Amino acid sequence: MTSNTYPHLLSPLRIGAMEIRNRIAVTAMGVSLSEDDGTVGERLIAYHEEQARGGAGLIISGVAGVAWPVGAVSMGQTAISEDRFIPGLRQLTDRVHAHGAKIAAQLHHGGLVANYSHARWGHPLWAPAYPKPPKGNFTEYFLMEELAPLAGMTPPAVKPLEQADIDLAVFQFAAGARRAKEAGFDGVEIHAGHGYLLSSFISPYTNTRTDAYGGPLENRARLALDVLKAVRAEVGPDFPVWIKIDSRDVGKPGGITIDLARDLAKLVEAAGADAITVTAYHDTDQGKLHSESHTPQTPGWNLESVAAIREVVSVPVLGSGRVGPDVADRAIGRGELDVVAMGRKLLADPHLPRKLTEGAPDTVRPCIYCYTCISAIYMGEAVRCAVNPALGREYQGEPEAGSPRPIAVVGGGPGGMESARRLAALGHKVTLIEKSDRLGGTLRFASLAYEPNERILDWLRREVREAGVDVRLSTVATPELLRDLGVEDVIVATGAVRGMPPIPGGDLPHVFSGDDMRRMMLGESSDELKRKTGLFTRLATKVGAATGATANLSLVRKATHTWMPLGDRVVIVGGELVGLELAEFLSERGRTVHVIEEGPRLGRGLMLVRRMRILTELAEHGVGLHGGASDIAIGADTVTFTDNEGQVRSVAADNVIVARGAEGDLSLAQAIEAAGFNVHVVGDANGVGYIEGAMRGAAEAVREIAAARHPQPA
Repeated sequence: MTSNTYPHLLSPLRIGAMEIRNRIAVTAMGVSLSEDDGTVGERLIAYHEEQARGGAGLIISGVAGVAWPVGAVSMGQTAISEDRFIPGLRQLTDRVHAHGAKIAAQLHHGGLVANYSHARWGHPLWAPAYPKPPKGNFTEYFLMEELAPLAGMTPPAVKPLEQADIDLAVFQFAAGARRAKEAGFDGVEIHAGHGYLLSSFISPYTNTRTDAYGGPLENRARLALDVLKAVRAEVGPDFPVWIKIDSRDVGKPGGITIDLARDLAKLVEAAGADAITVTAYHDTDQGKLHSESHTPQTPGWNLESVAAIREVVSVPVLGSGRVGPDVADRAIGRGELDVVAMGRKLLADPHLPRKLTEGAPDTVRPCIYCYTCISAIYMGEAVRCAVNPALGREYQGEPEAGSPRPIAVVGGGPGGMESARRLAALGHKVTLIEKSDRLGGTLRFASLAYEPNERILDWLRREVREAGVDVRLSTVATPELLRDLGVEDVIVATGAVRGMPPIPGGDLPHVFSGDDMRRMMLGESSDELKRKTGLFTRLATKVGAATGATANLSLVRKATHTWMPLGDRVVIVGGELVGLELAEFLSERGRTVHVIEEGPRLGRGLMLVRRMRILTELAEHGVGLHGGASDIAIGADTVTFTDNEGQVRSVAADNVIVARGAEGDLSLAQAIEAAGFNVHVVGDANGVGYIEGAMRGAAEAVREIAAARHPQPA
């Protein structure tokens, strides 16, 4: 049965001679899942096969290097530069087609962005001209250990292209298209965006040539149009060919603008493109902009530009940029775009299209926009997802269920809920034991500070409920209870201990630990909190808990704009994920905030791309960010510390929040194991790993339990 909720999004569409079953495309992404020699192996095949099985209409397989290894931008990149790559590509297309999806190859040359090609093989960067000097250095947002792999790297040489080089590039794109067709792809997308080779010629910011490839747009677009025409000549009139273009160069004065992009779109259509994919690029030297162009933090960031380009062409237009199904359906219905190209949403849940088609949108695992996926690529790792631990590991398949049996899960945070729902899906009788009166654990507080986290919290709660898990709230897990349940295996996901580290003045009444803050904001209490708060605060907390108001995180977020039991000046000691999200939360509510961190750089626990954004925005909003601090001491109304230059500093503080000191706690796990049970520890009890660590640990524990009952043959 097909849902009528998304009549436009789920309707079929033709791109040239190709018909796709719905308007949902997997946007091309470099996921670093091909083999080191550029061939396509089981990792990439299984990754795309899962998307096809999940119901996507079109899959665009990302960054297939037409000149590989020249022009390579990342490890594990797919190559399409020689005929020897065709067999692996053919296996990919066959597996995708078996599930009814169409698949296109994205033809790619990294040009000025091919730093991996330089670092690995010493290749110069192909470019229209020597680029402008950098205006900044986004590596200032890297943690010290993330900088280590960059040590000793030399700046790459730049090769401004001569005519022979240009002719070679045109030939390589055409030959790549031929190989794609021979490998069974349904079409090709020519990548002329994101600062790559063709984009660098199009943009007046990077193209300062004065020959036939520089100057007016017709000249700057000449290479891209020559590539398009050569590809068309190679594959024939009936093979779908389209091109991906930037709608603008964010943060690059004199770069691509929407007016330029509209003119380019008309040239591209006239040259024979069957469709146009609209994206955006940015100044990579500015950290915040990495989440303000093709992978935006703001929902629907690119839709206005997509619609502006759709106005001037008659071929289908594909658009992307944090576009949800509801918004996409309305935009398609208004004729503002034809296909929504999803990235992060389909990494979080590749079955989103199928679930929409079946009328079950609530079952879609939500993306929390944490940038784990793209940050992993920046760090030279294969793609992964904080909420979908199967991403990049699809080739492992699902664990076998075996005979249903009783299994207990202790702890109702994300690790516990994910474990419980996975075990229930395998047919086991699962009891989830949680000592508090609600599921969620520290994810509830994390959801208060960062709203997208609430989506995965709600999804996990729903999944546990729908799976028929026996949930025991306000219950302590004891060996006696576990024996009564008849279990042998116990997953322990009880989280970390977040006490008060030894800081001079940490026992003062205006100083709160992370646990104090969590309890206060969520309507809970403790003896320590009673000692530190006044009667009104205690009464408000009690009323909020009694009425259920503090269970409604949206209501709490709104209410705290009006009143919070904190003074105007707040100092946060600890500049990792929790401290920075608290700083953002409090700054948005009018507090003057300083963050003091002993480590040399702030933001541990935040993935790079999100870290770059939050640190920039906190600074823009006047939050004091002090890394490399020492000798931190809390006084009655100040916090003193020695800064990273050796100067003694003092900042005013009405309240101090100590957002550090979290550490794993194995005490309960060890006690249960000592009582004779098979114990599997998940999440922060092992050491703080945040949502990603909890979700991945849950998947691994369930696989471990299944494997123990299904030993592999020697």
